[in-house]
Parts: sequence; structure tokens; C-alpha cells
Amino acid sequence: MIKIENITKKFGKHISLDNINLTINNGDSIALMGANGAGKTTLVRSILGYYHTDSGEITIDGLNPIKHRVEVLEKISFVPQLPPPIKLNISELLQYVQVSTGTKKEDIIELSYKMKLDIKENLNKSFFSLSGGMKQKLLIAISLARKSKIIIYDEPTANLDPKARDDFYSLLQENSQNKILLFVTHRIEEVKQVVNRQIYMDIGKIISDENY
Repeated sequence: MIKIENITKKFGKHISLDNINLTINNGDSIALMGANGAGKTTLVRSILGYYHTDSGEITIDGLNPIKHRVEVLEKISFVPQLPPPIKLNISELLQYVQVSTGTKKEDIIELSYKMKLDIKENLNKSFFSLSGGMKQKLLIAISLARKSKIIIYDEPTANLDPKARDDFYSLLQENSQNKILLFVTHRIEEVKQVVNRQIYMDIGKIISDENY
């Protein structure tokens, strides 16, 4: 469970999150929507423990994401909209993920194949040199292979062609039981098939929170 109680986050005089209250339960699959500047990214980064909030409290299964950063991040997989500038080659990246998270390389490779990405043909390539779509497929495969309790996707299909988007949502439906899924998205028509809740933010506030 993610529990957010009365959190406010300011950057100088600008209020990015304005007294937010939100409870997300296991099994919730949420589309988090809103215009640019609505506070979506700040909310996600606060959940991940990247930001100290000015007031209020966030807990992940009862743990504070800043005080218990390692334990909280073990529970969460996060795929950003822009892939990070990882300088490892694919073989090194798979080894790093396996050692740091206990995720089996074989599981990542299998899920990558289901996304039509041949990992074995690209083991010696640097992550940085891959196309945007290949990077996204690999990060998605890692997120699902980790079997995290919480998966957060920020515009996950932005670099994917229509067939890859279909593959992605099929894999989600196979691998998302009893998890929390949080999609930061502008494409509600895409995620409607996998979400059961839609939250809309504006000017740092939650404007609507609807269950399907």
C-alpha cells in the first residue's frame, strides 16, 4: 500500500504539491493524468524518495521512502519517460541488475524476446547506443522481471511502435496480478484496458479520482 497524507512540496514560492491525500492499494492499476506542471512528476519522485516534502507523510507498506530508501526501492520498479544515460553494455547491465536486485538474467531475456527484442544479438552493444524503442523494451523487461510489488511507468509507450505497445500491454496483463501499477500518461485510450482507476491532477491538487 502507498499512503500519502497531507503532503505539500514547494520549489521556492511555487507550490508543486498542495496538501495531497491519496491511498493506493495492492491491485490498483492507476492512470495518473494532468497537464504539464500539474504535479505528477513531483508526486512520483516523492514516492520514490527523491524529494523531501515540506509537510505531510508518505509511506510504502508502512516505510518512509527517505528514511528507508533501500527497503522501499526494493519494492518498486520505475521506468522513466526518458531512458537514463547508462554507460554499461547490455551484458554488463544484465549482470548489474542480477547482482543488485536478485533478478534472473534469463527472465529479462525471455521478457525481452516477448517484446521482440533479441538481447543475445545485442549483448556487446552499449545501452546508450540502442534506439529509443530498444531501450524502452529492455527497461520494461527489467521492470517486469524484477517482480516488484509496485511498478511506475512514465509514458511507457512513447518510444514504442503500435505492435510493441500491444506486446507491452499483453505482458502487463500476464504479470501484474496483486501489484500496484501507476501510469503517468497523456494516453488514457491506451491504458484504459489495464487500469481500474483514473486520477487527474491540476495545479498541485487531485481534481478527480475515479474507479472503473
